[in-house]
Amino acid sequence: MTATARRVGARGVDAPGRAAVGARTLRTDRWWLAPAATAAGLLVFVVYATARAFEQAYFFADERYLTPFYSPCVSLGCASAPGSSHFGMFLPDNPLIPYAALSLPFLLGFRLTCYYYRKAYYRSFWLAPAACAVPEPHARQTGETRFPLILQNAHRYFFYFAVLVSLVNTYDALVAFRHPDDGFVVGVGNLVLLANVALLWCYTASCHSCRHVMGGRLTHFSKHPVRYWFWTRISALNTRHMFFAWITLASLILTDLYVTLVARGTIVDLRLIG
Repeated sequence: MTATARRVGARGVDAPGRAAVGARTLRTDRWWLAPAATAAGLLVFVVYATARAFEQAYFFADERYLTPFYSPCVSLGCASAPGSSHFGMFLPDNPLIPYAALSLPFLLGFRLTCYYYRKAYYRSFWLAPAACAVPEPHARQTGETRFPLILQNAHRYFFYFAVLVSLVNTYDALVAFRHPDDGFVVGVGNLVLLANVALLWCYTASCHSCRHVMGGRLTHFSKHPVRYWFWTRISALNTRHMFFAWITLASLILTDLYVTLVARGTIVDLRLIG
């Protein structure tokens, strides 16, 4: 069968009028390394986070450290770790319901609809496209105009929930400086929680939606000097949005791992003050 015959009625790169190239791609470099590494990194985080969210144990250490995967801890099961629930316990204790079920869906929605993560998993999992000059395997591309990808447009709303969750994580990090028996103390765990919160704020603030909130729809920056000041700072952060997207995945795992190891008694939290 000739190339012309194969292309009759075809779509995409094989549509009539497109150059007939028999090879899958003319690239000779290892173009698949980037999407493969991205897929591996995202899968590691998803598997770890899912396992920890449903383990429902070792989430509160030294009577003050709460892992971000369980914040806010609002399940009745949080009673197993006194002091871990800062906002009350009202969700049923069920192995199929994470203790932080109130926040996890919104955080998942914020990450899934994030502009950078869209590019990451579109290329790595959906192969749309996997890399430059590598054709897509899809005969038809509708973009984000149909279900379920049209839900990506809800990113700006998930952003507001992400801000609320970041505030809750900040509160968790601040109250962790007070031990119920020893009063004000500073341990390595406090530094770990603070570093994680700072990185989460950088990721949230560098979001494209945050940049739009600060300076979107303005036609005269000179008339809005305060918003313009914030917009310039957010724009500078926005250039590193990909970096913060990845580093926060690592910081979340490391923070949770530290709290887990302390809760298990595997390591002892080093007290710096108190």
